[in-house]
Amino acid sequence: MRHKPLRLLVALAGIAFAVLLIMMQLGFRAALFESAVRFHERFQYDIALFSTDSVFIVRPQPFSLRRLYQAQSLDEVVSTAPVYISPAIWKNPWTNDRRSINAIGVDPEDDLLDAPGFRDGRLKMIRQDAVLFDGNSRPEFGAVGESIEQDGQLTTEVNDREVDVVGIFKMGTSFGIDGTIITSDDNWLRLFPERERNSIHLGLVTLAEGANPVAVRDQLRAYLPADVLVMTKQDFVDRESDYWDSATPIGYVFFFGAVMGFVVGAIIVYQILFADVSEHLNEYATLRAIGYSSTFVVGIVLQQAVILAVLGFLPGVAVANWLYGGAAAATSLPIYLTMERAINVFVMTLTMCSISGFLAVRKLRKLDPADVF
Repeated sequence: MRHKPLRLLVALAGIAFAVLLIMMQLGFRAALFESAVRFHERFQYDIALFSTDSVFIVRPQPFSLRRLYQAQSLDEVVSTAPVYISPAIWKNPWTNDRRSINAIGVDPEDDLLDAPGFRDGRLKMIRQDAVLFDGNSRPEFGAVGESIEQDGQLTTEVNDREVDVVGIFKMGTSFGIDGTIITSDDNWLRLFPERERNSIHLGLVTLAEGANPVAVRDQLRAYLPADVLVMTKQDFVDRESDYWDSATPIGYVFFFGAVMGFVVGAIIVYQILFADVSEHLNEYATLRAIGYSSTFVVGIVLQQAVILAVLGFLPGVAVANWLYGGAAAATSLPIYLTMERAINVFVMTLTMCSISGFLAVRKLRKLDPADVF
């Protein structure tokens, strides 16, 4: 391998590029699923009620508030909480640009969301036309966080209604949400005067300590009308993930990109190893002629494949980690390197190079020194 350093560098660059492509695609795919279920995981509940007509949480369909009252009839149910969710139009107070923002309405008396800043700011939402703003929203909404830290409050418009941003919480964006505001249920209904209080978008059910969520879920499914889905927290998370994975092309695109990176890397390694085998055919034939087995000769090429995999993986994962940081800062998506992903990609790289090595040594398996000389 050191005999042709330029060829070695080309091979390592090709493998590193393949590793980089696979890492980026898998990173984006993981960010898709992780960001899509932020609210599913951080709301405080044991059982979720969701309309059967709803596709995903960004644009849910309403159902009757009575379903929560009916759920309270079970002894295991301690409390229920309605949640109102709908896209709204946010006005950037600096540029006057308008863009869609996710608006959530909850009872401020309930500590429903496990997010930094929400517990300290939720009681401020009781005030009329007061909202909390997600400090991890896209920058196109304006420097809201910096303004709140400096002045304590910011006035703007949501759905052409003047509101006061009285606090910051931290949640983050997703592929369906660029930004979020949370306010009281009363203020939410003021932003959407055409909506009815009895039509909610998500019902959160809290169970007594020690209650079995799966058993209570099954009871509620048998008891409640068929217009609502009854799900445990894990059911709710899985449903949202399945939607982005199967019902939209995004998950498939990222998976296909990772597969293409694997194929590209395999082709590059195959070409390098095949060229090496062809150039050193006389040397391999000499080894066979003096008594070495074909397995030994093939092992030399496979060792080269493994060395290429290791040396190409290291710069590829290093560049991917650097790009993860830039992509996360630019998009506010949870894009970061995990040990599990690094190990999986390393195994994929070894597999990719090994497959290429086995394909490249087909000529060696049938090598006859008499034919060569």
